[in-house]
Amino acid sequence: MTNLLFIIITGILLGCLLLWGFKYLPGERWQMMAIVPKVKHGDSANWQGTNLTYYGFFIATSQLLAITLLLILLGAMEISLTGTALATAMLLAVCLPAARIVAMIVEKKRHTFTIGGASFVGIVLAPFAILAAGLICSNFGDCYLPMMPVLAAMAIAYSLGEGLGRLACLSYGCCYGKPLKDCSALIQSIFKRTGVIFYGNIKKAEYESHLAGERLVPIQAITCIIYTATALMGCWLFLNSFFTATLVLCMAVTQIWRLLSEVLRADFRGFGKVSVYQKMGAIAVIYTIGLALLNTSVTNVQPLISHGLQNVWTPGVIIGLQLAWVVFFIYFGRSTVTCSTVSFTLLEDRI
Repeated sequence: MTNLLFIIITGILLGCLLLWGFKYLPGERWQMMAIVPKVKHGDSANWQGTNLTYYGFFIATSQLLAITLLLILLGAMEISLTGTALATAMLLAVCLPAARIVAMIVEKKRHTFTIGGASFVGIVLAPFAILAAGLICSNFGDCYLPMMPVLAAMAIAYSLGEGLGRLACLSYGCCYGKPLKDCSALIQSIFKRTGVIFYGNIKKAEYESHLAGERLVPIQAITCIIYTATALMGCWLFLNSFFTATLVLCMAVTQIWRLLSEVLRADFRGFGKVSVYQKMGAIAVIYTIGLALLNTSVTNVQPLISHGLQNVWTPGVIIGLQLAWVVFFIYFGRSTVTCSTVSFTLLEDRI
């Protein structure tokens, strides 16, 4: 009952967040979060500023919630916290730079990120990170780090993190869908009221494709809903000890949707009719099925969500999660394609 209550409460909270994001984030107000003065323009009162974006805020927050859920689920099975943290840190150490490197290779753009490319790298390396973390931790004592449950929990965390991460795309205006006017009559009828409209001349949909003010296929919102619902379903399967089914469900749904959704996207996805990201999605599904067939070991531990919540409610974990959020925000939130001018004045009547 406690496990089910956890899923229901989590679903309600996430649903409220998504509804708020769908309504407000496409607006011009929700692109830039703050400006940090950097260089002064000569003797004037103006400064060139570095823009900190809501894109970075929502990416950092989505990854924070994903890692927190990962720790809760594995803690529910009393799996080694040290081993889990080490495996996660290994993956992040590779995936963070991969988000920019893969985009440079595929899209030939230096100042952009690809969460899809980074996640593919993470999917491929996850089993090796788990094995390496288990070997390292075993040198310092017992390290319970079973492959299939850890992979399943990582798949759930990935589904949640990438799903909520699409709120960042709504904020920045990237990963945008096709204009409804260019779609079939069926697509137009489905999304005539729910199509997303971006506002502002520095939204990516505007500066890349001049689509500000156009009603577009709400591909970010659809992905948010599909991925978040998949993560919740994965939680239910995981907490009922269906680990292999959890892994296959989460990876199949997310990667097949990645493959299909690009048909409705208008942003640049690389060269060729079938993008590299679509190929990555197909490979990831095959790779996941292979992992499921190879890992046939049975785990008899019954997850208890109360143990998982206790697992994260410690000072060390809380501080570690906060530091992770800061790293994510600094890395993803500092805009390198926009700048700003800031001036400061005194309010004479308040001196």
